[in-house]
Amino acid sequence: MKRRDFTGRLAAWAGGSAVAPWLAGVATTGVAGLAQAQSFQAGKDYVQLRQPQAEPGAGVEVVEFFWYGCPHCFRFEPLLQAWVKKLPQGVRFRRVPVAFRDEFVVHQRIYYALESMGLVEQMHQRVFNAIHNDHKPLNEANAIADFMAANNVDRAKFLEAYNSFGVQTKARQAKQLAQAFEIEGVPALGIGGRYLTSGSHAGSLERSLQVADYLIAQSRGK
Repeated sequence: MKRRDFTGRLAAWAGGSAVAPWLAGVATTGVAGLAQAQSFQAGKDYVQLRQPQAEPGAGVEVVEFFWYGCPHCFRFEPLLQAWVKKLPQGVRFRRVPVAFRDEFVVHQRIYYALESMGLVEQMHQRVFNAIHNDHKPLNEANAIADFMAANNVDRAKFLEAYNSFGVQTKARQAKQLAQAFEIEGVPALGIGGRYLTSGSHAGSLERSLQVADYLIAQSRGK
């Protein structure tokens, strides 16, 4: 979803309306092999950052930029999860929630609160499902806390994390990183602190993972 589309999505998100249908029929089989079998072009299938970003730790880092309210991010998630499980040794993965508007910061705080509680694996997909399948916007702290409690997450502890200085700091850092990668739409993948690809760049979300495999190989060989 492009930055310009987020204004239109705001009304639907706030009202909890159904999301638009998305492309179907994606598959994960043979992604790495396909990436090795073809060449990808800078400026078309991916972009190279004008200002490379320092990577924390050794190896190659892959960053997924996403927004819980984005229907493409929702549909991308199962494909992404399968791909992440096959990442080679020495490649790290992390998610960075993006807020193109101030109203979307609540979703950043949901993610980082869950992360601080060690509950991303348990709750990440459930948050997506609540918004896109159950049409719950989850755009207000009490409603979010009620949802967490209904999913066996301690309500008080979640609100403490959600309102914490640490979570607010991570949300600000996420904004800075998204700006550094010049994120204009989500989902998008940053690779090795130097490259960015997405469904818009690659032509489809499935193909963006093939490009990411190629860029990982490029980064490991630098």
